[in-house]
Amino acid sequence: MQNQPIITKEGCLDWLSDHGIAHETREHEALHTVEEAQAARALWGSPWDRGGHCKNLFLKDKKGALFLVVTLEARALRLNQLGAPLGAARLSFATAELLWDTLGVRPGSVTPFALINDHAHKVTAVFDAPMLEFERLHYHPLDNRATTAISKDALMAFVAATGHKPIIIDLEAAAGT
Repeated sequence: MQNQPIITKEGCLDWLSDHGIAHETREHEALHTVEEAQAARALWGSPWDRGGHCKNLFLKDKKGALFLVVTLEARALRLNQLGAPLGAARLSFATAELLWDTLGVRPGSVTPFALINDHAHKVTAVFDAPMLEFERLHYHPLDNRATTAISKDALMAFVAATGHKPIIIDLEAAAGT
């Protein structure tokens, strides 16, 4: 992986704290799907039931460009309609091996926090604009056995500190869905 050590959940949370980025993390059983996360949150209650709950897609186009698409969990995005708004050619899900080699996470743990491991800046971060209408956002901190809440401003500060500049676009509107 780019000859850099992989930052883990603990390293990511320490990095956030060391950089003065407020966050709150809840440990839980591994959550692999949106449905599992929704069921767990129903049991957790406040404040975990508030804010933007997100899903993340690690995609590759036919030319080899990589994209991390971050959107609200309820958004219905179609891969065959995302390429044009992103200037990408025929998108598909990237392999688990490429995910590990590029972002240092396994399937089910994809998150914008994984940009901390993209030292070579191979990944284009794509944030679905409606997600940023929420003040509180929720993502796995590199491990799907925890959820971290962070403000949208703190998320943007984190992403900037990793050297990434996200594309912010309303993906449903841009794709015509």
